[in-house]
Amino acid sequence: MDIEENEAQRIVAIVGRPNVGKSAMFNRLARRRIAIVHEEAGVTRDRMVADVRYDSNYFKLIDTGGLGYLDGTEPEDVIDEGIAAQAAVAMQDASVVILAVDITAGILPLDREVARILHESGHTVLVAANKADTPDQDELVHEFTELGFPVFAVSAMHNRGFLELVLETVKHLPPGVKPADLEPLNVAIVGRPNAGKSSFINRLIRNDRVIVSDIPGTTRDSIDVPFQIGSGPTARNYLLMDTAGMKKMSRVKDTVERYSYLRTERSIMRSDVVVLVVDATEGPKGRDKKLISMILDKKKACIILVNKWDLAEDESTQRAYGAALQKELPYLDYVPVLFTSAETGYNIRNVIEAIDYVADQVSTTLSTGVLNRVLREAFEKTQPPMVKSTRLKMFYATQISSNPLRIKIFVNNPKKSTPQYMTYLIRCVREAFGLDAAPIYLLLGARKQKDENE
Repeated sequence: MDIEENEAQRIVAIVGRPNVGKSAMFNRLARRRIAIVHEEAGVTRDRMVADVRYDSNYFKLIDTGGLGYLDGTEPEDVIDEGIAAQAAVAMQDASVVILAVDITAGILPLDREVARILHESGHTVLVAANKADTPDQDELVHEFTELGFPVFAVSAMHNRGFLELVLETVKHLPPGVKPADLEPLNVAIVGRPNAGKSSFINRLIRNDRVIVSDIPGTTRDSIDVPFQIGSGPTARNYLLMDTAGMKKMSRVKDTVERYSYLRTERSIMRSDVVVLVVDATEGPKGRDKKLISMILDKKKACIILVNKWDLAEDESTQRAYGAALQKELPYLDYVPVLFTSAETGYNIRNVIEAIDYVADQVSTTLSTGVLNRVLREAFEKTQPPMVKSTRLKMFYATQISSNPLRIKIFVNNPKKSTPQYMTYLIRCVREAFGLDAAPIYLLLGARKQKDENE
C-alpha cells in the first residue's frame, strides 16, 4: 500500500534507547517477522518500514535504531547531537510516536532524556513498557507515568498488550482514504496424483471452520478455495489453489490433461507461495522434481509438505527423512520441510504458520544501507577468487524486487564471478537478514566504462 498525499501523516514511529526490544515490538505490531531481532544492542541501524492494518485501521510503522547510538557506537555522554538527530529523523513525518522502554529495568537516564526530546516535539506519544511477560509485571507501569505519557504494558515475546496499544494509537491518527481490501495470499498446492493435496486442503478448512466459498472446476482442473483464519483485526485471508496431479508428459494425451498441466503451471505463476505435497511412503519422484524445476523457473517461494506421515515410520525418523530429502534435493536446502498427515490432522495447523513465514520473507524490503554494508563485509572477510589474474570487485548493491527477492550488484566485470562465490554471498545475506526460507537471486551488472578504473 503506497501512502497517498492525503494520508502521508498516518505514520507511527517507534523510538527508544538501545536493547529495549523495539525490533521485536515492530514485528509484533506488523504481525510478521521483518526487523532483525538480536540480543546484541544496536542491531537496527537503519529505519525499517512496514504497512500495518488492524481491521479498518491502517498506518505506516517505522522502526529506528536505538537512540543514544552514533554510527553504531554508544556515545560518551547520555545526550549528544546524535540522539537529537535520530529522534528528529524518526519523528519527521510521524503523527504518533511509541516510546519503547524496558519494564524490568525501570526508568533509566536515557529514557528520561528521550522523553524530554519527545515533550519538546509536541507529538502524541505513547509509552510501550516492553518485557511485561506476566500479568504480575503489569503493575510496574506506574513508575513510567513519571515520563508524562500514557503507558501500556506489553510483551513482544508473549504477544501481550498490543491490541490495546494499537487501538489507542489509531485514535490519534489523522483521517485518510480507506485503502482497498488487501489481496489474499495466493498459495498453490501442487504434487503428483494421490499425494494428498485435496485431502490436505479439506483437513485444513475443516479444522479451522473458516471456509468462505468453494469455486469448483472439473476434477482435472485447478480449484480456487478462498478462506479466512480468524476475524477482526487479526484476520488472515488466503486463496488456496488446488491443482491437478502432475503426470508424466508422455502420458498427457488428451486436451483436458494438457489443459490441466498448463493450469498447474499457471497456478504456480499466480502464487505467492507454492506448497509441494510429497507422499511420505514414496519420497520425491521424477514428477516431483519436474514440479520443483517449474517452481524454480518461476522463481517462487516453496514449502515441501511430506504428507501421509501416519503411514510412514515413526516421528523419530523425521530428521533422517529430512536429511535424505535434502541430499536428494540439495538445491532446495533453504526450503522448509513439514511432516503432516491429512488423514489424522497431524501438524496441519503449523503449515499455515510456515506459509505466512515464507510469504513475509519473500516480501521483505531490505535496507539499501544495511545491504551494502553486509555485502562489503562479506567481500572483505572472504575475497573473490582470482579469475584470469583479476578479482570480482563490488561497487554498489540494491534490491530491485520482492517476491522474487532479487538483488543487483554493480561490479567491475560480471565474468569474474564464480558460482561458489555467489552462493557464499547469498548465504551472507540470509544470515544478516534472517532470510532462512526465501529464495534469493543475485544479478551482477557491469559498472559503466568510465568508472571501471576508479
